[in-house]
Amino acid sequence: MSINLDIKLKRASKIYREGENVSGFILLQTNSDVKHDGIYLTMEGLVNLQLSSKTVGIFEALTNSVKPIQLVQYTVEVAPAGKIPSGKTEIPFELPLKPRGSKILYETYHGVFVNIQYLVRCDIKRSFLAKDVNKSLEFMVEDKTSKPIDKESRKPVPFKILPESVQNTKERTVLPRFVISGHIDSLCCKISEPLTGEVIIESCDAIVKSIELQLVRVETCGCAEGYSKDATEIQNIQIGEGNVCTELAIPIYMIFPRLFTCPTLITSNFKVEFEVNLIVAFEDDYIVTENFPITLTRH
Repeated sequence: MSINLDIKLKRASKIYREGENVSGFILLQTNSDVKHDGIYLTMEGLVNLQLSSKTVGIFEALTNSVKPIQLVQYTVEVAPAGKIPSGKTEIPFELPLKPRGSKILYETYHGVFVNIQYLVRCDIKRSFLAKDVNKSLEFMVEDKTSKPIDKESRKPVPFKILPESVQNTKERTVLPRFVISGHIDSLCCKISEPLTGEVIIESCDAIVKSIELQLVRVETCGCAEGYSKDATEIQNIQIGEGNVCTELAIPIYMIFPRLFTCPTLITSNFKVEFEVNLIVAFEDDYIVTENFPITLTRH
């Protein structure tokens, strides 16, 4: 007497905002009538924090600050104890998306050390001789309260990279002579729009093997007593390959991936920030990196 359980949402995008109703159907299929002790639906929103292995054991004060943070948590009874009839059964549901107490509903985000996730879970309770049946479905939450980007923050940011300005090398004297310039159209970006700009190899004594754009997440977990801060790569896009022409404007264009980015988030327990690295690799395997901290917003 197996039960096939599934959850379907009416909204194909699975994207919701605070105050909206998450509605859909519980789909049940059995070959015969099945007794149960109640069918329940739970809405849950959690921030899961994880310390990197290099930090564990250093800050004992961190232990409490990395406990999961519950943003949403409530359960409703969909059906009292009874029988699920043989065949297919559809049970409609509607759950309001509302925070727990004074909590804030942060945007859905899947990171390495910070995860913000929202789930609808269905549990079919059964007698002690039979296993409970459950199914979870993730849905996405977008923030509707973030402030729009002001015009002052949307200014283009020019850059010029010379051997003398490179910070991340101890062998500055052996670097080839080069002048790399360009601009980022704005370091304050709407998450739904691409990061844009251009880069120009003005002159270079060596052959440029590759030009890459690297998007990096900087996640901080902890509190005033101690914290863990780690930068990890989200994506890397090659915008130039081979003997890149000099004095040619190469467009910078990077789309922010869904789930792996969110509006820049700074709270008392954790932070999620983002950076973009412009990486120029020369044929002799010398690498030059220019770092740009960026701010992401929804509006």
